[in-house]
Amino acid sequence: MWVKGGFRMKKVTMRDIGTAAGVSAVTVSKALAGKPGMSDDMRRQIQDLAAKMGYQYPEGRNAAPLKTGLDIGIVIPEQYFEPDSFYAMIYKKLISRLSLDGQFGLLELLSAADDAALHPPRLIDTQHVDGLILLGQPSKEYFRKLALLGTPIVFLDFYDEQGSADSVVGDNTYGCYRLTSHLIKNGHRNIGFVGNMRVTSSILDRFLGYYRALLMHDLTLHPEWILKDRDSHNNFIDIVLPDHLPTAFVCNCDVIAARLISLLQARGLRVPQDISVTGFDDYLILPSSVPLSTFRIDIDDMVELAVKAITERCSGSRKPFGRLVVSGQPIYRASETTCGP
Repeated sequence: MWVKGGFRMKKVTMRDIGTAAGVSAVTVSKALAGKPGMSDDMRRQIQDLAAKMGYQYPEGRNAAPLKTGLDIGIVIPEQYFEPDSFYAMIYKKLISRLSLDGQFGLLELLSAADDAALHPPRLIDTQHVDGLILLGQPSKEYFRKLALLGTPIVFLDFYDEQGSADSVVGDNTYGCYRLTSHLIKNGHRNIGFVGNMRVTSSILDRFLGYYRALLMHDLTLHPEWILKDRDSHNNFIDIVLPDHLPTAFVCNCDVIAARLISLLQARGLRVPQDISVTGFDDYLILPSSVPLSTFRIDIDDMVELAVKAITERCSGSRKPFGRLVVSGQPIYRASETTCGP
């Protein structure tokens, strides 16, 4: 505590300056230490505000520039992260891309308990990072609260319709539209979808692409052919097949497509001779006995845009929140075929 004129005054902290400037305490720390990763105008604004508020530098500290890059936290819900998982592959690409730019990536897995309790990442609590990339969608309550904490953040592979953060996503609706339209072109008229559309924005958008293709071809959507693959907390559940099956299924991702193929084969059905199956992502490290038709998103482009967005957000040069959509292409293999009359 400081004493002035007989009154006790609270010592000004970096968090106080950050609140006044509308930035995180970590950004204030970088600005006062002269670290790179922000515009000169923002650095001057923070330094001027610190002086006006009476901020006292710790002994031996000054604002001399330091030759270090940004520290970017990569937070992944733990249920998505396994050694050979799709998100583990994206994480490796993020680390490589950040390193090329002279930045540093720090991984934190978000537990289900911390998600439910709305505990912020420890990387934020300990002020270890300048910004965050949230890879994979946690609960809506969690990511909306996280976006309001003041730390620059980018949502990767999902988005929020309220526009509270930058996001980078694949062209999910178009991708499933293309896959479903391909099945229709090959004679399929009874097509189901596998995925719980209420769990993530990506699954919902893929379902909408599937549904759009049905509407465009005057085909009926049968609710009994919309199968859930996970519960409301995004944990996989057993897929329950209906008594009467369609001739094809569009799955929300390759992992689910592989599970569905195994289930169909266990029931004595052949893929694609008896029923066609498509996936999404073109993630090939899968226990599937059938080469999978799928939609390949340009993951390298997604990573490139995510790193660019978080760097610009940390520097203060990125103004409105936006959703960046990355294109892709269908890949047709042996898991689907034409349907006879």
